[in-house]
Amino acid sequence: MMNCLVTGAAGFIASHLCRRLLKEGFKVVGIDSFTDFYPKRIKEKNIKPLRKDENFEFITGDLNDLDLKKILKKTDYIFHHAAQAGVRASWGDNFSVYLKNNIEATQKLLEVAKNLNLKKFIYASSSSVYGNCPDLPMSETSPLHPFSPYGVTKLAAENLCLLYCKNYGVPSISLRFFTVYGPGQRPDMAFHKFFKAMTKDKQIPVYGDGNQTRDFTYIDDVIDANFESLKKGKVGEIYNIGGGTRKKLKDIFPLLENICQKQVRLVRKEKQKGDVSHTFANIEKARKDLNYSPQIKLRDGLKEEWLWTKKLYSS
Repeated sequence: MMNCLVTGAAGFIASHLCRRLLKEGFKVVGIDSFTDFYPKRIKEKNIKPLRKDENFEFITGDLNDLDLKKILKKTDYIFHHAAQAGVRASWGDNFSVYLKNNIEATQKLLEVAKNLNLKKFIYASSSSVYGNCPDLPMSETSPLHPFSPYGVTKLAAENLCLLYCKNYGVPSISLRFFTVYGPGQRPDMAFHKFFKAMTKDKQIPVYGDGNQTRDFTYIDDVIDANFESLKKGKVGEIYNIGGGTRKKLKDIFPLLENICQKQVRLVRKEKQKGDVSHTFANIEKARKDLNYSPQIKLRDGLKEEWLWTKKLYSS
């Protein structure tokens, strides 16, 4: 039985990944520090079903403080998903938290990983590394100009993975995720906020004119990409993981009304610092190397998130 370490295991994407790995027969050690970025009760719900599996071990702690040499001794695969998330919260005094959790923690993990006989080190990166990229769709070779402090830290961690790969042979792969959504989505993310507002018949804040576009990627497709990277990903490479569904924000609201059978009430607000105008992933490299092919249509994925959100806020 192969052993996996998943950092940020109680978070949105990583908790789904843990479930998939356990289902596929892996032994999983999950680490999470339960940062105060969003309510702990949501993360606890994410991992509650995992705790029942005999092949899952959960460790509460900060990567910067844990004895990683001891924890990682028998690890075959590392999925590094732990991060301080959020573009808008990364300004000002908060930046020190992003440095610690996104850059320093990654470097510490890589320092231990360089002395292991790892098969793969898979890093969860972000489309935020592109910033307001002139290329649409964005390819892995497009210019990288992060537009937020958060994006800067994700790119720095990506570069650390490449450095440790080239200098020490750490078998790293980076996956750049584009706007992941679905059941379990973080409370700071747009669809979660929209659906939460609709469960309570409150107004939905819209930042900017609504013409900004996003490439939305359903959680199951992202998990498929992680799993295929474990099997087929080429060491030292970076892959865009998008959903093939690029939509204007203002075109989302009629879809939400249809799904929720409720009227959307919007309130316009100024565009936020760090928010990019457009994201759109060129996923041809992932198609070729990983056999990645997003399966879930936006409407179907949003239905699933709506059902999950209703249940979350009714309990």
